[in-house]
Amino acid sequence: MSGDRAPVPDPGYDGRRRWQALSVGLVAAFMTLLDVSIVNVAVPSIDRALDATPSDLQWVLSGYALTFGLVLVPAGRLGDARGRRTAFVVGVGLFTLTSALAGLATSSTWLIVARLVQGAAAGVVNPQVSGMIQQLFRGADRGRAFGLLGATIGISTAVGPLLGGLLIQLGGEEHGWRWVFFVNIPVGIVAMVLGWRLVPGRPEGRPHRHRLDPVGVLLLGTGVTVILLPLVQREQWQGSAKWLLIPLGLLLLTGFARWERRFARQATPLFDLRLFGLRSYTLGSLIGLVYFAGFTAIFFIFTLYLQIGLGYSALVAGLAITPFALGSALASALGGRVVTRYGRPLVAVGLLAVVVGLVATDLALTGEPHHDVPLRTALPLLVAGLGSGLVIAPNQTLTLSEVPVPMAGSGAGMLQTGQRIGTAAGIAAVGALFFSTLARSQNDWALAFRHSLLLAAGIIVLALGVAVADIVAGRRS
Repeated sequence: MSGDRAPVPDPGYDGRRRWQALSVGLVAAFMTLLDVSIVNVAVPSIDRALDATPSDLQWVLSGYALTFGLVLVPAGRLGDARGRRTAFVVGVGLFTLTSALAGLATSSTWLIVARLVQGAAAGVVNPQVSGMIQQLFRGADRGRAFGLLGATIGISTAVGPLLGGLLIQLGGEEHGWRWVFFVNIPVGIVAMVLGWRLVPGRPEGRPHRHRLDPVGVLLLGTGVTVILLPLVQREQWQGSAKWLLIPLGLLLLTGFARWERRFARQATPLFDLRLFGLRSYTLGSLIGLVYFAGFTAIFFIFTLYLQIGLGYSALVAGLAITPFALGSALASALGGRVVTRYGRPLVAVGLLAVVVGLVATDLALTGEPHHDVPLRTALPLLVAGLGSGLVIAPNQTLTLSEVPVPMAGSGAGMLQTGQRIGTAAGIAAVGALFFSTLARSQNDWALAFRHSLLLAAGIIVLALGVAVADIVAGRRS
């Protein structure tokens, strides 16, 4: 099972046009991934403008991630079966429309519904971009293309608070939060037009064995939802009973796996479980899940510490995270170029650099309370960002390297579903430690941040362990 055996489907995509198609995909991916983090800094303004309850605000933030993760695999399979152009354009169009509706919201219920549909639209778009890279690029060019995608993921996640702070500063406290959503509209319209012209459709000559798989969609969707709900609602649902949903979700995913094996005897399944027979895909997916659990939690607790604990503005809080974003962008471009030469050891080096950077950040804040936190943490976060750039893009390249092109969309969708679950789980675990330390220490924000930062670093050490295990297994084989 190899991802490089299928030829480029359309000679018209040789040379410059495939890079143009990728550019459109990256712009759309940046826009949708940015909305994972950009809304965090707008929460106080939304609270005042719409008189939202804490539960409403939680759903504005987590509802997007929930529906995003819910549709990734079905949307990736749709792109594999029917062509990526239609799925991409429809997804971007729906994302643009719901961005406008979110910006026009006059109630918290209106905003929540818009965010739920917006997240689903983002889930339609993203697997088409990864699938398109698999479809149009080979060898070193594929590594460079995934390097650009990795830079897009890293920058969009890290720069969200900065851009959100700028928009709120320009738009004012009362209406600035609306521009967080309105900014997507012109970008989305341009991406739709160019996407229809440049994103490839369904390759000719592909066999038509694409029966619908509603049972698979239902089992996967319900399983992912049941796992994510207690994670995203951890603050609103009191008590420990909510955690019983996680084993129930795992049971549903087991049922999904059994059903997919059965369905594969008759037609192309929603997700081909044979991909988990590839060591590169299985261990790469696990690295992605665990790394995103530690990686994205950092921005959540750092923003809280700076804005609420130290009283910095949303703009300054965003600027404090910029060194990480810059380091990630620089290293992603390099990582994409050299990943085919160095393989999984490159990912391991990146993970080690992230851990070193986070521990150095903790050490920089040791001692008396500091009032120059953004300056003290700039260099350590730059080191962590450089490491992150050597993780996200190279790991994605290696994970999907052996995935056949007809399975590229669903394979990328499952990979990103794991990342969304990891993100929710990491924020739940790190956030729980953050708030519990805050309560025990009588609002010592610095101590709460440092303890939770070390937990995030520990989670990333687990990802490093998986990478090392992959390296050892590769040498033995």
